[in-house]
Amino acid sequence: MKIHILGICGTFMAGIAQLAQQLGHEVSGCDANVYPPMSTQLQQQNINLIEGFAVEQFEYHPDLVIIGNAMTRGNPAVEYVLNNNIPYTSGPAWLSEHVLQGRHVLAVAGTHGKTTTSSMLAWVLEHAGLAPGFMIGGIPENFSISARLGEQPYFVIEADEYDSAFFDKRSKFVHYHPRTLVLNNLEYDHADIFPNLAAIQTQFHHLVRIVPEQGAIIYPEHDQNLQDVLEQGCWTPTTLIGSLGWHAKACNPEQSIFDVYYGDVHKGTVNWSLISEYNVNNALAVFAAAAHIGITPKQTANALNDFKSVKRRMQQLTNHGGITLIDDFAHHPTAIKMTLDALRNKVGQRRIIALIELGSYTMRSGEHQTNLLPGINNADHVIFYKPDPNWQLQGNTTTDWQSKDNVDDILLTVGELMKEGDQIIIMSNGSFGGLKPRLQEVIEARS
Repeated sequence: MKIHILGICGTFMAGIAQLAQQLGHEVSGCDANVYPPMSTQLQQQNINLIEGFAVEQFEYHPDLVIIGNAMTRGNPAVEYVLNNNIPYTSGPAWLSEHVLQGRHVLAVAGTHGKTTTSSMLAWVLEHAGLAPGFMIGGIPENFSISARLGEQPYFVIEADEYDSAFFDKRSKFVHYHPRTLVLNNLEYDHADIFPNLAAIQTQFHHLVRIVPEQGAIIYPEHDQNLQDVLEQGCWTPTTLIGSLGWHAKACNPEQSIFDVYYGDVHKGTVNWSLISEYNVNNALAVFAAAAHIGITPKQTANALNDFKSVKRRMQQLTNHGGITLIDDFAHHPTAIKMTLDALRNKVGQRRIIALIELGSYTMRSGEHQTNLLPGINNADHVIFYKPDPNWQLQGNTTTDWQSKDNVDDILLTVGELMKEGDQIIIMSNGSFGGLKPRLQEVIEARS
């Protein structure tokens, strides 16, 4: 079958493309924003990429079009599909029908940590010899691809609450029918489709409703927003992350070594390359999910010791002349704060320069205008990119900060600021206007 994908370079749709190709379909796709790492990954898989949405691409005569949730009415490619009665579906619906049927799905949902946690979980299953399928919204370095069919019965998926398509406004994750469900956390996000937190909680409860009685739901004991969801009704056994269930004791300040307990019983020790409390909590959820399918804590700890993280999650791009450039996906105030806190614990008194793109719809809308500044105290200098002129950042911080709407200005400013020993971290869920390769070039050109 010839399958054409609209919006193929999104992290989710790129995974769909790879799975469709692995099933033996002839796959192509188009997008307006073609940038690494997903564009590079698709090219490496020899999947034909077309930039833009011109209708000429349909001379390819696809049998089915899979439409990404970023596609809207009025898009030339979407209108062509509708006008010409070409069969179409959403990515989550296609995935449910053609990949997930009959499989034990382990899903990771929540506002933060989905990509890292699902990557950890897939690696733990792989390390245990289970050869799972997986689809993850990033590229786990242990696998170097974001999606694969794997072997029956297990499939690990990053379960996003974003909507499925312009014609299906349900959250993607309701299509997945998980048997093992990790709920990492829950905060307000995606202001373009959810008017408030309660609307997101409704979608999460739709997800909770379809987890079977013989399944498992894993969540942190102190997350009141998730507790409120489960109090609407829960028909599945729950496992807690926290003092009443799986918990950890850090063995060093950056928390790269920690002991794992269930209740009062020591279950293992993890010594890995990751840092921070939030990654420890992600790991605890993985211990619980793995235990649900019979993987021992010892096996899980051994696997996590070999875990190599995910591209664009505290990923070092270069270290030249004593200056380190780091790429990170953080794009929500909580994630930004956790990332900066973790980096500070790791580097001590070395200067941190943070470059933060206000790229998501929620950020651009000003929804978080009062939450950003209090979370950047562990950076020494912060530059915000593309703030909306219709609102102003509010709140208190001890950090020197400024905002700019031009990448050239940011490059000039960072070039004047940086000195030996600095940690420069780029935080964005997009391309940051092409800043990363240019800044890396500037750093590496220093004598």
